[in-house]
Amino acid sequence: MGLSAALYSGTSGLRAHGEAMSVIGNNISNVSTIGFKGSRMHFEDALNQEITTAVGVGQVGRGVAIGTVMTDFAQGSLETTTESTDLAIGGNGFFIVSPKDEETQYYTRAGNFRFDKDGYLVDPHGYVVQGWEVLQEDTSSAATVEQAASQTASIKTRGVPTDIRLENFQSPPQPTSRVSMVVNLDSQSEDRSTDKADPFFAMFKKWSANASVPIGDTAYAYQSTIKVYDENGTSHNLTVYFDPVREDITDTGGKQYWEFMVTVPPNEDNRSFWSSVTNTDKKGVLMIGSLTFNTAGEVENMSAFTLNNNNVTLSDPNNLNEWEPALFSQNGYPICTANFLAATGADFTDGANAKNIEINFGIRNKDLSDPDGTGPKYPGWYDPDTTDYTDPSEIGTDQTKLIGFLDPEYGALSTTTYSTGSTTLYQSQDGYTAGFLQNISVDRDGVITGRYSNGQILPLYVLTLADFNNKYALHREGGNLFSQTRESGPPLTGLPGTGGKGTIASNSLEQSNVDLAKEFVKMITTEKGFQANSKTITTTDQMLSVLIQLKR
Repeated sequence: MGLSAALYSGTSGLRAHGEAMSVIGNNISNVSTIGFKGSRMHFEDALNQEITTAVGVGQVGRGVAIGTVMTDFAQGSLETTTESTDLAIGGNGFFIVSPKDEETQYYTRAGNFRFDKDGYLVDPHGYVVQGWEVLQEDTSSAATVEQAASQTASIKTRGVPTDIRLENFQSPPQPTSRVSMVVNLDSQSEDRSTDKADPFFAMFKKWSANASVPIGDTAYAYQSTIKVYDENGTSHNLTVYFDPVREDITDTGGKQYWEFMVTVPPNEDNRSFWSSVTNTDKKGVLMIGSLTFNTAGEVENMSAFTLNNNNVTLSDPNNLNEWEPALFSQNGYPICTANFLAATGADFTDGANAKNIEINFGIRNKDLSDPDGTGPKYPGWYDPDTTDYTDPSEIGTDQTKLIGFLDPEYGALSTTTYSTGSTTLYQSQDGYTAGFLQNISVDRDGVITGRYSNGQILPLYVLTLADFNNKYALHREGGNLFSQTRESGPPLTGLPGTGGKGTIASNSLEQSNVDLAKEFVKMITTEKGFQANSKTITTTDQMLSVLIQLKR
């Protein structure tokens, strides 16, 4: 019994070491496979047989068995590539891919993805990468001037993980809803537009839409122009003119006053009431008003007037009586509208279809209330005339009759009138024309972002990563794919960089984690083990031959 058992023990060793060499060979053959995870075989002793010994019962082993083959999920090195859709996971987790129109899901560490002809992000087998669609938020009502340049919307996803697909390679236009313009107005500037009756609206009175040039260079001290966009993506020049108010006013107490006028080219002002009024000379003027500066040259308040349908007798916009205090946006900035596309119900800022533009000079109104019976006639405005609202024609030369914000708040960057040259310190607007997708990028948080020709950078999808409580029980499907098993448990999905999941490296591919040096050492030891087991068989064979020769 003992000699035959020794033969079987040697045979089990040959079989086990042969399988071990298969594992080593598979590892070595996949040393260049993207995202490959090597395996390692673990042996265990087989059954032991009890035999009688001088001191009782002893045990003799009957060979070796294959205990388990475990995957090594150690991080592989990263190779830099030139494709933004080559992705690698730094840390735990797997990409999720799914065959088109199927519920089956596979998991992989190989991130060599590309967009196919239908816009799907796929792996080399055509399986679609899974991710969450980003909820596009309306950022048209941005915050203050100092926040506008660096404001980024937080990423919000919706629904469940789905196929990552670019169906629309165009970014739709967005109409301008905010213009931020911060300037320094030279305190030594000459008052170029004067009017004895209405010095705060002298520029307005010089504007003539019917002239070849609506207002001459000698009628204002400074102007700044910015492009704005309508709903169709067409650009328009919006120009703000500034001029100091010095002549014809007295008792300023050291304060400085500047009038301003927000305009567009007259032929682009398509508010429908211009076809019915008696005088179109002020066509193109969207807002008029004044800025009040303290003795240090810092803005402390402003007034703003527009044409709106509160005045049902609108007939002659050339008359200051028909201009009324501007309405405020929800951010506390006065608003105006040009109705560039001649839309119905968009002539006035309180129209149902109005595309309003808020004007931000670095000062906003925190209090938009309208106390019943005791407050101003128009919400948000302080009216110094306690008997009646002060319209532009009633201000005259008395600066104390200027209306102002109920509760002005100044930004860190706001319009000033220092004794330096007039200049535009900062200007921006939030509209843009239509654009075409130019390239795709993926950040470390797995956010797939599209960069468009109109300058927009829009988040589109967020990659979904999966992890498992027992990833060592995943089933290898070939093609760098794993599948879920009962022992692995269900996938634990989440965003990259959260819940213990790794981050994403774009323009990178994770290489095989096979270490050739270790594999060659294991190959040598396995070969020696195989050779030693073969010696066990040959030696046992010799012993059996001696046994057979005992009887001749």
